[in-house]
Amino acid sequence: MNKIFPDAAAALDGLVFDGMTIMAGGFGLCGIPENLIAALRDTGTGNITAISNNAGVDDFGLGLLLQTRQIKKMISSYVGENATFERQYLNGELELEFNPQGTLAERIRAGGAGIPGFYTKTGVGTLIAEGKEHKDFNGETYIMETGLVSDVSLVKAWKADKEGNLIYRKTARNFNPMMATAGKMTLVEVEEIVETGELDPDHIHTPGIFVDRIIVGTFEKRIEKRTTRAA
Repeated sequence: MNKIFPDAAAALDGLVFDGMTIMAGGFGLCGIPENLIAALRDTGTGNITAISNNAGVDDFGLGLLLQTRQIKKMISSYVGENATFERQYLNGELELEFNPQGTLAERIRAGGAGIPGFYTKTGVGTLIAEGKEHKDFNGETYIMETGLVSDVSLVKAWKADKEGNLIYRKTARNFNPMMATAGKMTLVEVEEIVETGELDPDHIHTPGIFVDRIIVGTFEKRIEKRTTRAA
């Protein structure tokens, strides 16, 4: 089966629908699937539930989908860099399900592993715990969190081979490997596609069995906040 598609629009074709749930990799603007996000914006698909560590910035990453009001709910950990998000949330126009960062990562990993729920101490005694099942183990209280899955996971990797085996580069790995396993369909944008067999098997982070469609993207790779010092 050919997994390579000519561009992001072609990769999304036939997979998007109003009310869908997506996962989008990245941490800040590092390792985000910027081409696939822009193409999803262009489809006009609405009422999206977006699972992502953060919401990009106002004019980049998932911020593009907030500007066009295509996202109805965010399941996230940190959204502090996005004024559009703040405005829509405070005006009651956007739903938000906050997660401690480690809990979000584990919910995604659990979803990809077929685990429907797990117990964690993180969030006990806070707003995070409200409405969730509590259970004591060895005299300590835990809350139950549920696994997360998506209709489509949007992933950024560094290299892929033609079978979809992936290598991520340094901190751009972040949430991408877990999300690749947790999507009913997983779409990946990479900087380079090589022949099958060219990647060292010991260096592969995501096996191709989890990957459905691949594109080669062009990347802006913005920096959220550039901090410099005098020479």
